[in-house]
Amino acid sequence: MSGFRSLCKFGIQIVFYIASGAKGMDVLLTFTGFHDPYSKGLIGDEEQPGPILSLVRVKPFDRIVLFSTPNTEKNTDATQEALKGKFTQTEVEVRNLRLEDPTDYLAILRELRLQIQALCEYFTEARFFVAVASGTPQMHACWLLLVAGGELPARILHVRPPRFVTRELPAVSEVDLTAPEFPVVRTSVCWLDLPEVSPPDLETALLQTGIIGDHPSLRKALEKGAAFAAYQKPILIMGETGTGKELFARLIHRLSGRPLDQFVPENCATIKDLAESRLFGHRKGAFTGAVSDRKGLFDQADGGTLFLDELGELPLETQAKFLRVLQDGRIEPVGGQEAHQVDVRIIAATNKDLPQAVKAGEFREDLYYRLRGCEIRLPALRDRKTDIPKIALHVLDRINASLKRPKRLSPDTLKRLQHHPWPGNVRDLEHVIENAAILSRRDILEPEDFELPDLNDTSINKPHVPEPYEGFSLEEYIKQVRTDLITKAGEMAGGNQTRAAKLLGLTPQAIHKFFKARADLNRS
Repeated sequence: MSGFRSLCKFGIQIVFYIASGAKGMDVLLTFTGFHDPYSKGLIGDEEQPGPILSLVRVKPFDRIVLFSTPNTEKNTDATQEALKGKFTQTEVEVRNLRLEDPTDYLAILRELRLQIQALCEYFTEARFFVAVASGTPQMHACWLLLVAGGELPARILHVRPPRFVTRELPAVSEVDLTAPEFPVVRTSVCWLDLPEVSPPDLETALLQTGIIGDHPSLRKALEKGAAFAAYQKPILIMGETGTGKELFARLIHRLSGRPLDQFVPENCATIKDLAESRLFGHRKGAFTGAVSDRKGLFDQADGGTLFLDELGELPLETQAKFLRVLQDGRIEPVGGQEAHQVDVRIIAATNKDLPQAVKAGEFREDLYYRLRGCEIRLPALRDRKTDIPKIALHVLDRINASLKRPKRLSPDTLKRLQHHPWPGNVRDLEHVIENAAILSRRDILEPEDFELPDLNDTSINKPHVPEPYEGFSLEEYIKQVRTDLITKAGEMAGGNQTRAAKLLGLTPQAIHKFFKARADLNRS
């Protein structure tokens, strides 16, 4: 019994820590440089506070993250000690980056993106600030690109050398990237490492379908979709309303090599009464109103892809006939005498819980298992919050093309959008941005321009809790929550167990023990 209490307590602590920690904090992100923590003055050998200490003396922070490289380890350690000694209320964390060449733009961007992913996932409602005074010029440029492109919703802080400080030019000032003098920067980042798909074709498909993001959960779905695209097996896409299931189906179609114009979409919820006729076609006189032969969707998509959205709404009798087509590729029009062969790739989608529908007798079990062989689950937007700023800027670009006065999003707006739960997912985000851009008279959209529910409403932020039932095991549920959270932390940390332990507030030994036990189990 004591072990059960301990397990429950552990699981509840993790959930509470993740849900409530790190909110409302001011977090400073900065590289360390050779002028940190102190630098020599212009006159004599008197040491002066370096850029980081000068900044923190003017503006306090709850947490400071120092990014260190192999060349600046000593400076980083000394800066951390100086900060801890002078600013005892501030937490100071060091993150070591594998940068052998501190002037390599792509290497800097790659390392920073990995760090930003974990930081934004953990510090869910923090206010991020970036200092561009320490480090190499290439590092400064990468900070600017990441903030301007929306990958990091942060404010840029500039620290002036003492000799340039005047009453009009303070020691610390904010660089407002929304000012009209700055160019508009956009990102179309999507990490994929798929040798079987040529990069130009993949990039073109992503741009043309409008799929934006680099969160690991989206990356996993994209990798599965690209892998399945080369095969002819039917694909089942699961996901909440508004997650972009049709866009995803179009991406798979583009990667499949089938003719681009042979993509036929249909919503099964709109064809319930005439489902068989719409899918398989009909012959003249087959039923009242059938005054001529008509091709069905399978014939229209012959040689290409048929996308059936809301498949869970298909009537049971039609599901049986649909299953036979999946098995032998032959269709028989309503009222027809002979079946004929078609070459159609099926991609089906639904936001229904199909296993539950099978139990309720609303969906055929054999059809479900036929489809689930190639199943892809699209993540909800709230589960990939770091993609929200990039998607928001992409949507605004599209809207601006039709506006006389283009609009921009302030850093506070990006932060507000990033931490909204978005029950309607990407479609919901698009509608909100569109309304704000059309209705607001301002060129720079602020949080008050968006019609969003109160984020403090507990009904919005309340985590999902399953309904107990006879046979439900709280111990097993808590155990599964613990497993899922540690696994997710490991993915966010890129496999770095020490970093994963920090995300969860655990010891590295506990994380190592967890992954070792799972590896031993997989080998047995």
